[in-house]
Amino acid sequence: MTVEITSPEPDGDTLLSVRDLKVHFDTSDGVVKAVDGVSFDLAKGETLGVVGESGSGKSVSFMTIMGLITRKQAHIEGEVVFRGQNVLDMPADEMRSIRGSGMAMIFQDPISSLHPLYKVGWQIVEAIQAHEEVEKKVAWERAVEALERVGIPNAPQRARQYPHEFSGGMLQRAMIAMALVLNPDLLIADEPTTALDVTVQAQILSLIDRLQQEFRMAVVLVTHDLGVIAEHADNVNVMYAGKLVERGNRDQTYYDSHHPYTWGLLQSISRLDEKQERLRPIKGGPPSLINVPKGCSFHPRCPYRFDPCDKVVPELVEEEFGHSSACHLSIEEKKRIFASEVVVSS
Repeated sequence: MTVEITSPEPDGDTLLSVRDLKVHFDTSDGVVKAVDGVSFDLAKGETLGVVGESGSGKSVSFMTIMGLITRKQAHIEGEVVFRGQNVLDMPADEMRSIRGSGMAMIFQDPISSLHPLYKVGWQIVEAIQAHEEVEKKVAWERAVEALERVGIPNAPQRARQYPHEFSGGMLQRAMIAMALVLNPDLLIADEPTTALDVTVQAQILSLIDRLQQEFRMAVVLVTHDLGVIAEHADNVNVMYAGKLVERGNRDQTYYDSHHPYTWGLLQSISRLDEKQERLRPIKGGPPSLINVPKGCSFHPRCPYRFDPCDKVVPELVEEEFGHSSACHLSIEEKKRIFASEVVVSS
C-alpha cells in the first residue's frame, strides 16, 4: 500500500522543512521550471545527499533556500522553514543575518567565491564582523584559528596571503573555514570536490565529516557522484527535471531503490569487484526545463515505461519505512526489476 506524502508539522528535531518549492525563470524562449514542487525535511545533525544530473534543480533549490536566488530574479512559491521561520518571506536584511550564522554554503569553485584582491584572512574577518560586534584583532585571531581547524599549515602566515597563492585544495579548506567560523546549524556543500583531484577530494570530505561532528551541524552534500553519497550521506534525495523522484536512507537508495532513474545512475557507476567491459549509461539526455515531457518527465528515457507514464505525472509517495518514489510501477514490480536487472556494487 502507498501513502501520499503530506506536509506534517515539523517535529523538535527538524531543522529545515521545505514544502512544494517552485523556482521558475522567465526567458526569451519560455519559462524554465528549474525547481517544480520539491518537498523534504532535514533533521538536526543529518547528512543529506542530493544527487542528479546537471540541470536537475539541485543547486537552484539550495541557492534559493540560502536566499541567493530571490523573487526579484525568479518566480518562487512554497515554504522554506528554517529554525521555525519561513525564510522566503524574510526581508533581505534578516536573511543576510541568517546566511552565515544560521546556514552557510560552499561552492565547487572556491576561487570565484573569494575576492582576488583581499587577503584570505581579512575576508574571514569581514564575514565575522558582518554578523558580530567584535574588535578586528579578536576577529583576526578567530580567522586564524578557523584556518588552523581546517588543516591549513602555518595558518598565521597563510591568512596574510591572497587567494591566488593557495592551491585548489587549500582554497576549498579556506572556504570551509569561512563557512564555519560563525558556527552555523546547516552547511550546504554544492559539488565541493568537483575541481579537485581524487586524493584531495577524500581529504575535503573527511574534513567535512569531522567538522560536522565537532559543530553538531546538519550537512547537505549536493553532487552528481553517487560514490560520495554512499560514503558520507545518511539520507538521499534523487532529483530529475526539477522534481524529487526518490527519497530514502542510504541503504534503501543503493540496495533497494524504487525509481528507474536511480537504477540508471547506479548502473552507470564503474565497479571494482568484477570486470566490466563498458558502463551502462542512461540513454538519451535530460529534458528541456522549458518543454518538460507530459506525464513522468523521465518516461522518454525509461525502459520500463507503460501506458500512464506519458500522460499522468506520478506523485512522490511513501511506499515503506520512509522510502518514497515517484513512479507508476507497483512496489512489487520495482522490487522484481531491481533484484533481477540492477547491478549494484557491494
